[in-house]
Amino acid sequence: MTTRFGAAVLRSYEKPFTLEEVVLNTGPADGEILVRIAGCGMCRTDLAVRRSAGRSRSPLPAVLGHEGAGVVVGTGGPATGLSTGDHVVLSFDSCGHCRNCSGAAPAYCDSFASLNLFGGREENAARFTDADGGALAPRWFGQSSFAEYAMVPARNAVRVDPSLPVELLGPLGCGFLTGAGAVLNSFGVGPGDTIAVYGAGAVGLAAVMAATAAGAVTLAVDRLPERLSLAERLGALPLHAASTGLPERIQRLTDGGAQYALDTTGSPQLINDALRALRPTGHLGLVARLHTALPIEPGALDRGRRISHICEGDAVPSLLIPRLISLWQAGRFPFDQLIRTYPLSDINEAERDCDAGRVVKPVLIPREGC
Repeated sequence: MTTRFGAAVLRSYEKPFTLEEVVLNTGPADGEILVRIAGCGMCRTDLAVRRSAGRSRSPLPAVLGHEGAGVVVGTGGPATGLSTGDHVVLSFDSCGHCRNCSGAAPAYCDSFASLNLFGGREENAARFTDADGGALAPRWFGQSSFAEYAMVPARNAVRVDPSLPVELLGPLGCGFLTGAGAVLNSFGVGPGDTIAVYGAGAVGLAAVMAATAAGAVTLAVDRLPERLSLAERLGALPLHAASTGLPERIQRLTDGGAQYALDTTGSPQLINDALRALRPTGHLGLVARLHTALPIEPGALDRGRRISHICEGDAVPSLLIPRLISLWQAGRFPFDQLIRTYPLSDINEAERDCDAGRVVKPVLIPREGC
């Protein structure tokens, strides 16, 4: 079985994506499914590949994309638990058998980096090529879903109701999953709790929506007025990141300090502000990758305050994605308000808009023969 289809290929760290024909030279192996992609979110992690020239093991050329959703068109047998015609949301890859996977913590899989960032699973790696037979990186986050089709481990896929707009659901597999999962899983935020969210991008605004849905008192910190207005509309008290005395102001607004804080910016200054704004025993979670050493200011970690890294919202996707969909259907997690759709052929425009802050969450819609 040979499948030819359109995909956005990144061939250079510095150059635009190119729309090309690519080839899958086999059908689904055991445990795999072939998915016709209806829509794929663009995530900052996809774009961060550009900044990794000379120091990354993420191979190029590659088809990126890891917030895909679509319809199953082929399976590797009944063991996948999925059937042709099923609608699915795709999430990150994991091995399924290491200690953390067995302990319901797949985001901390022993093989997470190699499976998701550094070339994917080794088996059947050579089957994915460009139209001339040139090698492409085997699979990005188990998906490579900036494309019309994706070959995916069934473990990555979460079946959803076919009546839902599947083309919009892909970001629930990573960006929105990360922000909401940090609030609901990592922190366990509940009614009356206080949380400050630093950075009102896709992950931060997902955290705001989840915190509001959980009944928490929520503050959102950002530098862009339009993002702060959006956070306010979603239930947060907006605060400008450059405000004088920001930690002290948050302490006053939260009656002694926030119980929880989530930083999505990776800014050392905001991370220290977040720590100082916590109440005693408060917890700060970091989701952004740090690219420099993080200096912690004296006193910032006093009185039982703690800091931790959170990956993929500590989520089991098959549990959290249906929960977020249920909240959305109840009007309590309006993630669709953050989405702007683009044809896959406009991927470079979507990237420019994302970099410039003109869009919170681009979702790319493939077209047959693009």
